[in-house]
Amino acid sequence: MSVIRQPEVLGRTTRRRVVGVTAALSAAAVETVGVGLWFGLVVGSRTTSTALAGLGILFCGSLLRAGVFGATVSDLGDLLEPHRLGAAVVLTTGWVLWLLVAELIGGSIGVVVGTTVLAGVLTAQFVLERRVFRLRAKRSNDGTTVTAAISGLLMAAGASALLATTWFTDWVLSSPPLSLGFTTVVVEIVALHIGVLVFGFVAFLAHQHRFQRILDP
Repeated sequence: MSVIRQPEVLGRTTRRRVVGVTAALSAAAVETVGVGLWFGLVVGSRTTSTALAGLGILFCGSLLRAGVFGATVSDLGDLLEPHRLGAAVVLTTGWVLWLLVAELIGGSIGVVVGTTVLAGVLTAQFVLERRVFRLRAKRSNDGTTVTAAISGLLMAAGASALLATTWFTDWVLSSPPLSLGFTTVVVEIVALHIGVLVFGFVAFLAHQHRFQRILDP
């Protein structure tokens, strides 16, 4: 019998897709805000206070993203359980390690090596996150590792764009002065803003691929 003759099947498929897109948008938004704020803090005037503030923002973003994943695929439960905190710590460590490796090597080689390291850490974290939320493969050829690797590579590519726009470009787009009452406002768009937008879009693609594979029967 075709799907058209089974409206309940079509309805379930549509609901899964809506849930997957919504979850991917939510996860990408959380990731973009968390990573973007952390990155903006540490690439600027790096002091002990900004480094600690950035690390706290990054960890909270990692924990919230894990919460989005948990709420989508299983019971959310308590995010402060040790094994779920561990998944957030792995994700946070991956981002810090990415920037550290890239800065230690420097240049385009540093971007490539850092991106490779980040892709590996993200792949491991995605697999770990599935196990943390007790999401078992639906079939033996579920392709959990392959799915995690593709999503990890996508997100690492977005991170490389974020880093490249900061290191290798310095242009600024400014609007004409806008008079608002007693003050004048100038809107500026720098390369970092474009990098964050690119990262957010690629993060959405990565999470969408991941959720689609998980939610499909």
